[in-house]
Amino acid sequence: MIENKIVALESIALRVREHIIKMSTDGGCFVGASLSATDLMVYLYNDFLNISSDNLHDPNRDYLFLSKGHDVPALYGTLVEMGILGEERLQNHLSTLDNIYWHPNTKIPGVEFHSGSLGHLPSVAIGVALDCKIKGGKNLVICIMGDGELNEGSCWEAVMVANAYKLDNLIFVIDRNKFQANVATEDLIPLEPLVDKFEAFGASVTRIDGHNFQDLEEAFADIPYKKGKLNVVIADTIRGKGLPSIEARADRWFCNFSENEVQQLLEELHGTHQATLESEVMVVR
Repeated sequence: MIENKIVALESIALRVREHIIKMSTDGGCFVGASLSATDLMVYLYNDFLNISSDNLHDPNRDYLFLSKGHDVPALYGTLVEMGILGEERLQNHLSTLDNIYWHPNTKIPGVEFHSGSLGHLPSVAIGVALDCKIKGGKNLVICIMGDGELNEGSCWEAVMVANAYKLDNLIFVIDRNKFQANVATEDLIPLEPLVDKFEAFGASVTRIDGHNFQDLEEAFADIPYKKGKLNVVIADTIRGKGLPSIEARADRWFCNFSENEVQQLLEELHGTHQATLESEVMVVR
């Protein structure tokens, strides 16, 4: 991936993180988990999937299902940056005047399916992927799942069914931020070794840094990994990515910050981002 593209994606991700932080007041949102998934969504929507403001109802488009629905602020922010959702609507977050709230709602343009109950959307994604296969379409279907969500047995049933139907047009992306709500996953119900588990269920798996756009491009460029096999991308991420003061903290899952705290976090975000860009420029030189 060329450096200019990386810088462009980093800039989009910065703006998406701004949107997330601004939604973390007046009722709050699941800010930590949303920040961990931001780079995944920015890459998928802006550089991989055939989804745009012009083809939301085109049967030949690709599909993204956000199974870990509490990350919807990252989805809202990404849809704003794509021109699919008006930025002014984000000010209605949690207002009865709109449908912008803690989980995805199909009344919001760009949202494919309601979610919130963990473990449900992998099966929905399977149905859509199978339909696309039957119709001979070239659509790609992505389902973003949380690592804590993998405690739901329906997720593993979905992996087996996807392989039984040879759905190599389906990609399960695991946001591996190592937290389930306010507990570390490995302290609650250990998940590792995740690669071995998915492979044992018949999937073709790769593991990457979920905040590295070069890693993301290389991982998704090889889809499908094996003909007739479900693709699984395990993306290692950091809860609260971009805000060192809340990164990897169990108590920063859902947050309701004051307006003053939001302003401080925005300043922190820009300071962190500027340091990252300066580091990238030095590497390029």
